[in-house]
Amino acid sequence: MYYKESHILILNNVSRFIDLTELEKQKYLSLLTEISLKRKEFLMQAGDITSYEYFITKGCLKVYTLDDDGAPHISMFAVEDYWTGDMASFLTKQPTRYFIKATEDSELLGVSRANYELLFQEIPKFERFYRMLYQKSLISYIRRSNHGISLTAEERYIEFKTKYPNIVNRITQKDLAGYIGITPEFMSKIITKVNKR
Repeated sequence: MYYKESHILILNNVSRFIDLTELEKQKYLSLLTEISLKRKEFLMQAGDITSYEYFITKGCLKVYTLDDDGAPHISMFAVEDYWTGDMASFLTKQPTRYFIKATEDSELLGVSRANYELLFQEIPKFERFYRMLYQKSLISYIRRSNHGISLTAEERYIEFKTKYPNIVNRITQKDLAGYIGITPEFMSKIITKVNKR
């Protein structure tokens, strides 16, 4: 069976948690929607009700909220082999607080809410896959929240650079500052200081 590169990527991601037969792989792929975004295009904006869970096969997106002053607070960057969206909005059908915007031309595969339910009926082992995916996401969120409290801005930058070397050179200094939680000017000073070591 011939699979497109994007399909191989998502099947490999799924295979970390569950094993699929050839028939199940084909059924799963038939339930996915291909989505293309241009750089600076929104996948989702605050107030939308999320109707898809997204898997990135190419590109980079940023997930963020805006504070009362309109300053962005970036919660994550999503690149190839990452899932993104707003799980709470997707599951509860409530409006999202998040913006998701492409920082590069991007390609995604989406699972609609209807197909998500159908997937559980037709291939029940996907319940395990999504449970594992959501647990991993929750653990990551808790760690990030704890680090925001316990680490200095410089330590947060060093950790990000170490943990995500494939992302750090693909984002702007301004976006990195929005993720670390500091001003772009302070971000510039930290980068200069760390690079001198």
